[in-house]
Amino acid sequence: MLLSFDVAPEAISEHDDWHTHEHLPERLAIPGFLRGTRWVARQGQPRYLVLYEVEHLATLTSDAYLARLNAPSPWTSRMMLHYRGMCRGFCSVTGSAGFGTGHVALLTRFEPDAEAADPLRRWLVEDLLPRRVTCRGIGSAHLLEGAVTPAMTHEQRIRGADGAIDWAVLVTGYSEQALTRLTDVDFDDAQLTRRGAVNLTSAVYRMDYSLMHNEANG
Repeated sequence: MLLSFDVAPEAISEHDDWHTHEHLPERLAIPGFLRGTRWVARQGQPRYLVLYEVEHLATLTSDAYLARLNAPSPWTSRMMLHYRGMCRGFCSVTGSAGFGTGHVALLTRFEPDAEAADPLRRWLVEDLLPRRVTCRGIGSAHLLEGAVTPAMTHEQRIRGADGAIDWAVLVTGYSEQALTRLTDVDFDDAQLTRRGAVNLTSAVYRMDYSLMHNEANG
């Protein structure tokens, strides 16, 4: 699950406390959740990227997960009012290259033109991503494609309807400079537009906090 959003400036400090001490532990205690990671933008927008890794996509439509979303805590209910521009996608990982997760990441979100989707996917999975993870400063790269439409829940009603995430490329590494360079080379708007991508947004993030399932469950 990929989330991309802003928070009202006056609520950022409390948001990070809530997200660290209540929200991530609550989510990672749900069966099937493996790891949750919060990232904060270094370049570009929106401010936050949150990535939840789960055992199966069905985890995100499970009774346990939906029950939590439909019964938010008082603190969660208060924080939902400060969310801005939430985009949320339940995604399949359709291609990966490299290993591990670096402390900096480039996230590029876009929609594929219908006629260009297959060649765009092949270029990303078979050419660009394997080639780029061999570069200095970069460790891993993934293509995520929206696979399931999230259900409307009480949490979402409080903050307002979420936008969708269609496709996204997440590249992680250990050099912010290396990831920034990608936005000027392979992931610049002109290059991706020629390949059939539309409605592009990109930002470079640093990892802010991460929690594993076994940590949330003692």
